[in-house]
Amino acid sequence: MRKKLVAGNWKMNTTRQTAVQLARELVANAGQETQVDIVICPPFPYLLPVREVLAGSRIALGAQNVHCEPKGAFTGEVSPVMLTDCGCQWVIIGHSERRRLLGESNDFIRRKLIAAVGHGLQVILCIGETREEREAGQTFAVVSAQLQESLPALSSEQLAAVVLAYEPVWAIGTGINATPEQAQEVQAFVRDWIGQRFGPEVAEKLRILYGGSVTATNAPALMRQPDVDGVLVGGASLQPREFLAIVHAAIHAGFTSFAPGNS
Repeated sequence: MRKKLVAGNWKMNTTRQTAVQLARELVANAGQETQVDIVICPPFPYLLPVREVLAGSRIALGAQNVHCEPKGAFTGEVSPVMLTDCGCQWVIIGHSERRRLLGESNDFIRRKLIAAVGHGLQVILCIGETREEREAGQTFAVVSAQLQESLPALSSEQLAAVVLAYEPVWAIGTGINATPEQAQEVQAFVRDWIGQRFGPEVAEKLRILYGGSVTATNAPALMRQPDVDGVLVGGASLQPREFLAIVHAAIHAGFTSFAPGNS
């Protein structure tokens, strides 16, 4: 069975105090949850204090970005070596905000992906189309290109460390989310794409999340879709009650198929 995963991307929000308070509330209410995998991704400055709160819990620590080089003259960047040294187990790569606002290319994302996996990090790799691309009927072509230019550098074994997140750009931070049917259509396409290139067994094990204005209200219907294996949560992850409600929705949505390398 693929175990559901709920990841919280705090983006450039919180203070040290509020980050610690939020983490404490999550640990108190879901810290020993075994039916769903939970990952929270605070801003870089708060990784260490949040790590201290998560210690002894089953909630995993993730980062929101990583550079492709292990060290060097890259002012302002953070390497995969640094993330693992801070206790990170996960990292988000290819988020639409970084693609759109910071000009990150598929090639740069590929290099980040190789570096992160090579240093033992598990990766949430984001893919998705803009509103203009969807209206032009280019969704599948765009998603295919993002996958083709990122994933083939990995072996099937390395792909076990990757979770994909379909996040339509037009739904990020807009309050407009894809319908469950729209999410399922694209995520089924993604699984088929993986199956054709890495084999059906690999595709069946790979977890694919949905991200884009996820709330406690829309999460249950999204996670009932057969190819939606969890959610990448933005703004709602800053509200502990809302985020915990999403975690509970994932539990109630049950399991689809469990992947040993993706648990």
